[in-house]
This record gives sequence, structure tokens and C-alpha cells, in this order.
Amino acid sequence: MTPFNKIHISGNELNYIEDAISTGHLAGDGKYTNYCKEWLEDNTNALSALLTNSCTSALEMSASLLNIGHGDEVIMPSFTFVSTANAFVSRGATPVFVDIRKDTLNIDETLIEEAITPNTKAIVVVHYAGVSCDMEIISDIASLHKIPVIEDAAQGIMAKYKGLALGSIGDLGCISFHDTKNIVAGEGGALLINNPALIDRAEIIRDKGTNRKIFLRGEIDKYTWVDEGSSHVPSELISAFLFAQLEKAREITAMRILIWNQYHTAFRVLEKMGKVIRPTLPPDIQHNGHIYFLLLKNSEARDQFISSMKTKGIICTFHYIPLHNSDAGTKWGKIKGKLLVTEDIASRIVRLPIWPMIDSNKVIDATIECIS
Repeated sequence: MTPFNKIHISGNELNYIEDAISTGHLAGDGKYTNYCKEWLEDNTNALSALLTNSCTSALEMSASLLNIGHGDEVIMPSFTFVSTANAFVSRGATPVFVDIRKDTLNIDETLIEEAITPNTKAIVVVHYAGVSCDMEIISDIASLHKIPVIEDAAQGIMAKYKGLALGSIGDLGCISFHDTKNIVAGEGGALLINNPALIDRAEIIRDKGTNRKIFLRGEIDKYTWVDEGSSHVPSELISAFLFAQLEKAREITAMRILIWNQYHTAFRVLEKMGKVIRPTLPPDIQHNGHIYFLLLKNSEARDQFISSMKTKGIICTFHYIPLHNSDAGTKWGKIKGKLLVTEDIASRIVRLPIWPMIDSNKVIDATIECIS
């Protein structure tokens, strides 16, 4: 059986975990946490990078940093994972769902401005499949209306927009190192802070609302509770595993892009036959090979394809149920306009397995056979 996803072990994970154990420091913010922080800052050019327990944690920290609460609205796509909305709903805010583009499956930047109201406190963009949103237009809109931008770059590690790392463009960026991502730590994430006014408070919120980091730097003689916060710091074991992955991030990304390109070339004939639609890559982006998807004619064709591929020993899957169609989305969110593209895409998208060392020829041959 070819699984949909399989993590790639870079080689030093166990060595670094053993070393972390030998130090006797297993709580967070030890040397491996700092190694990861330095790597992220060097490779994204973010002003500050803070490791978190998950991308969800990073999103929750973002909501806290921007003081988002009851009565506030946050603009976002409906075609995303639940954490994008939950981070703000948990604070009493309302997600305002807008439609996505047909090509990149990212938020339609032309629909953002009309969704802005006096209650809008943030714009959350999701870089689907590691392909950037149109950040230039979105940043211009946000600047005009003085609204902060949060990048949900859960899928965006090693991807860029006009040479800028995803997560480093908005006020805040949130990255995931979940098992399903390109660079993994089992569970884990990071908050990239690009607005200097938010750096000091982010450290406090991340460390249970205390000024402990200032204390550890020797700037005060004791620490105490000074703000809201939670336990967002991952253990050194997670950071040690992650650092081994980050060291090989370029190689892992290159392997995924190679497979992505093989798929893209092989399925051109299916697209010319009108059987599928392949992904579209805007000229200003550098993707990371996170997802390779096909759009089939309808949900019935998609479901049949998934079933047929499974009989050939290959696991494929669909993706998000649009948040505005979920029970929680109906209860706590609202939509702006008709989300026709979102609903259409969600009903016929299929994702192919893509991971380093996969037998891509097997997947290609089976896909062409099942669709042709």
C-alpha cells in the first residue's frame, strides 16, 4: 500500500534527541529550541521566531497579541482547516468567510475589501498547498484600512512570494510542523513576528503570561504574572527532532518539488483531454511541493477515483469541508457573498500522495489508468 503521507527521516533525529536527554533539560527553550529559533529567523528573515506546540498555538497567540475579542470580526477563507477560525472563535470573535480563487485556491483578494466593516480586526490569509496568496494586493488593502494581516502559513515552510518567505510578510505568520507537513516534529509550530511592537508581548503570552524570559536574561530579579497567556512552549525533545529536519529542509523540499513536477508533466495530457484541471502557479511565487491536487469533473468522479486508486494500493484523499458548511461555522461564523468557488472546489478536489522516496511512476500510471 502506498500511503497518502509518510514522514521523511533526515538522519540526525535520534542523535539530537539523545543529546537533549543527556543535557538534563527537557522543558522548552533549551539549546535545540534556540537552534530552531535561529534557523527560522535566518531562513525567513522574520524579526523574531518563537517555537510553539502547534500552528494552532501560533494562531491563538496571534489572536491574543491583537487583542481580538467579543464583537470583533476576522476575515478569512472558508476553505481551510478549523484552527484558522477556532483561534478567534475561542475569544468570542466572528470569522467572516469570503470566497477563494479558482486558480490558486487561496483567498480571493478582490473580495476582501467589501468584507471589511468597522468591526474588522484582522485579515487571515491561508497559503494553500504552499502557494502564496497575492500578498502585495492584500498588504495594500490592509495598510489602507490599518488592519493587521496574519499569515496562516501552516503549509508554507520553504515557500516564497517575490523572494519573501511565507509567514514573513504580514504582521504575524504561523507555521506548522505537524506530521502531515513537509518539515515535521510530530506536533509543533512556530510564530513568526514581523511587527516589532509585538515581539516583547509575544514572549510573555507564550510563557503563560509571565515575564520569565526577561528574568532569565537577568533583566529583573524575579518574574511574575503580567498578562494573559498559556503554555505554548514545546519540549526540547520536539525541538531536537525538528532541528534535524530543519537542517535538511532544502533537500526535503527539493525532493518534493521533483515529484510535484513529475506529476505536473505527466498529467498535462489528462488536462488537454478535459479530464482534470491541474494546479496553477502564479509567476511571483516559489512553492514547496507540499500538495499535488487534481480537480475532477464532479464529486462522483472524485469519489470513484479515490476508490479506484485504493484498489491499486494507493491512498488519495479529498480535503477540507468548507468551514461555512460545518455545524460550528454555521453557528459562529458568517459569510460575505456567495462562496460558489469554495463549494465547487471542495466537492471535486483530490490530493495525490507526495513524499520523498515515493514511487511516483506507480502513482502516475495508476492515476492515468483510473481517469482515462
